[in-house]
Amino acid sequence: MDEAAVLQNLKTKLHGLTAVEAERRMIEHGANELPQARRRSPLARFAAQFHNVLIYVLLAAGAITAGLGHTIDSAVIFGVVVINAAIGFIQEGKAESALDSIRRMLSPEALTLRDGHRICLPTRDLVPGDIVLMASGDKVPADLRLVQTKGLRLQESALTGESVPVDKLAGPVPAETPLAERHCMAYSGTLVSAGVGAGVVVATGQATEIGRIGTMLNRIGPLTTPLLRQMSVFARRLTVAILALASGTFVFGVAARGYGADEMFLAAVGLAVAAIPEGLPAIMTIALAVGVERMARRNAIIRRLPAVETLGAVSTICADKTGTLTRNEMTVMSVAEGSKVFEITGGGYAPEGEIRLDGAPVVSGQDSTLRALARGAFLCNDAALRQVEGAWTVDGDPMEGALIAFARKAGFAPDTEGTAWRRVDVIPFEAEHRFMATLHRDVDGLTLIHVKGAPERVLEMCPRQRGDAGDEPLDLAYWHGRIEEFTGRGQRVLALAIRAAPPDQAALDFADIASDLTLLGLFGLADPPRAESIDAVARCQSAGIHVKMITGDHAGTAAAIARRLGLARSDAVMTGTQIDALTDAELRARVAEVDVFARANPDHKLRLVEALQAEGQIIAMTGDGVNDAPALKRANVGVAMGRKGTEAAKEAAEMVLTDDNFASIAHAVEEGRTVYDNLKKAITFILPTNGGEALTIIASVALGQTLPITPVQILWINMITAVTLALALAFEPAEREVMRRPPRPPAEPILSRFLLWRIAFISIVLLTGTFGLFLWEMQLGGDVATARTVAVNTLVMFEVFYLINTRYLRACTLNWHGLFGSRAVLLAIGIVVALQIVFTYAGFMQSLFDTRPLSAEAWFRVVTVALSIYVLVELEKWVIRARSGRRTP
Repeated sequence: MDEAAVLQNLKTKLHGLTAVEAERRMIEHGANELPQARRRSPLARFAAQFHNVLIYVLLAAGAITAGLGHTIDSAVIFGVVVINAAIGFIQEGKAESALDSIRRMLSPEALTLRDGHRICLPTRDLVPGDIVLMASGDKVPADLRLVQTKGLRLQESALTGESVPVDKLAGPVPAETPLAERHCMAYSGTLVSAGVGAGVVVATGQATEIGRIGTMLNRIGPLTTPLLRQMSVFARRLTVAILALASGTFVFGVAARGYGADEMFLAAVGLAVAAIPEGLPAIMTIALAVGVERMARRNAIIRRLPAVETLGAVSTICADKTGTLTRNEMTVMSVAEGSKVFEITGGGYAPEGEIRLDGAPVVSGQDSTLRALARGAFLCNDAALRQVEGAWTVDGDPMEGALIAFARKAGFAPDTEGTAWRRVDVIPFEAEHRFMATLHRDVDGLTLIHVKGAPERVLEMCPRQRGDAGDEPLDLAYWHGRIEEFTGRGQRVLALAIRAAPPDQAALDFADIASDLTLLGLFGLADPPRAESIDAVARCQSAGIHVKMITGDHAGTAAAIARRLGLARSDAVMTGTQIDALTDAELRARVAEVDVFARANPDHKLRLVEALQAEGQIIAMTGDGVNDAPALKRANVGVAMGRKGTEAAKEAAEMVLTDDNFASIAHAVEEGRTVYDNLKKAITFILPTNGGEALTIIASVALGQTLPITPVQILWINMITAVTLALALAFEPAEREVMRRPPRPPAEPILSRFLLWRIAFISIVLLTGTFGLFLWEMQLGGDVATARTVAVNTLVMFEVFYLINTRYLRACTLNWHGLFGSRAVLLAIGIVVALQIVFTYAGFMQSLFDTRPLSAEAWFRVVTVALSIYVLVELEKWVIRARSGRRTP
């Protein structure tokens, strides 16, 4: 609609609503604020943290331990459960504040016309039909249809991903125009960067674009991570297996061996205690926490603990272009003169870099036209650069900031030029005429007019161009060729022209610049990819991770950036309009074939993430704007930018990058894979050793022998080995090939075929050695207590040697790094050996666990037998490597 039709449709006038009508509309439409979603009470959220089968198993272990009178160990188990619940409760509370962040983005007050008078109103009191006045620096308070503009430019990057301010006009656009191109609209939460304007409120509160994003966030529930899904299945199966095994052993002992029910109940409890990996949840939490600490050192802050492991399973990264793959800092990349094209090095607003011609550095003083271009870029400019804490930032338009950075690379100093050339007058940039003009005079009276703007507009005003030998007729074909060349690289193009003025001219009029200008040249500007992003994309691709770029920018710009990044399918670009035309099923079929998505709005980003997830992909989504928040929350791992990201994006994400750098995501994926590897190592350590303990009890019942280890002794073994030996594996460094293998399948079970084999293999070795030494000690005339002390120490020493095996699941540990390369492992072994000496010889421990002191000969037998497991497992790994063609570590 045109402006008049809009006012008529909303039954309002340019002088605004009456107070009575505004009050009536407030009752009809409600306040201009985002509604708060109904949330669970803190108590309900805390109780939900215990809803996990493995936690139930752990609680059962604690109850059994308490029933045995072992209050200290039961307190430790219950403590682990409560700590796990507290961590989940705190993290979930932070996650639910995403809507609050969006709510805070709304401007607190707005300048409005009511009854023909200008008044400042709280934004919550705005209603459809209100006339809102805006000036530079204001935050747009509601969705507005513009009715008057004067040089109005809005910074919409938080909503659309557009990296530079957008020119706004009051004229209508077609109904199907993408959000980022609706130049007659101003959206709630965006910022006025220049000019003035007036608009009529067309949507408030939840009906605004930002409100729609809040509604989407509300509808998106939390995702379960791959590890939690696997652990849930694993815990259910383990629970059923343990109960069945304990029950079967009880029935067999009573019915077939004639044991008393009381005695067999104790044996069944001992079997359950042996089989339950009570330390596993604590180890899982600590391994994730170790990953959090390591990632923090690499500029990635984890807000939700399970996200650490999920990163290791990521198969596709959907990266926002602006500010993530790029710096979100415009840079002059190319400069064209009448016969030369220069390349400019250096990125961002830092005045560091070179001007190159055919690869060789150029001194601007040796090229008069280049020097005139640099001076004009500095003078015909309203921006300023400043350094804050070592980083260069721009005050004003980003493209003008880039021109100042170029001028400084060419050797111009702001203080010197500002003093030498005084600005006399200016025609500010406006969307209607698409250029800016300035009038400057130097200390000698030389007066110059500079005009900077859209190349097609400036070319109309230039009959001449500056050449090597002076001014010459304009070669339109040449300049159109340079414009196509620059735009083909994804660069935005500005033209700069010059004209001498009389020494006494004191004002600048449109007639002064309508014609008779001399074109100095063209600037090609872009927000270039970070150098480290290019390397990180290659690294991710070598790790089997697909990288897709989703942006609100133009298709041509997106494709050019994608080519520089090395994306696999950079020429195939899908726009938001094309996404809208596809059904969900069609989008799922197409999404794998395209790596670049342009002109994408929040709905598109959310649909793309859901389409990829429907194809079984584990998605990491990066973003920094409010428009990214729904997709960040829906992704398996949402990654927000810490420096330039909005609070809404940070609160919706699982991870925040402190350096806003895509390369940090690759580092985080590496750490995530390492965490999962270490969890696998811990499980590969705990389950086989628990299986050996359980099998020892089953064998004693089946053979009608005395239990070689009591339930309390089993609990001792489990606790000291879980909190020392298994925990040491959480600190293992990344293995060499961690980023040279594809992502693990999301459905990969915890109980893999390899792990089932390893459980059986280790259980038999532990049973043979432990039970054998128990019987040997009895044959030598020792009492049951001494034989059990030998059995306990044998089991623990088995686990000590097996820990070294487990440092590498496939590679050989028979080398210096394998044996002595982990301080955590050596410390854990030292602690366990010390504890076993206390367990064996301390009087209070002998009373508590019914242990006896051992002779040197007994210790020799224990260590010799336990050492066999190290040799056997290394032989097993050698056979596996040989069969798979990997004979070297």
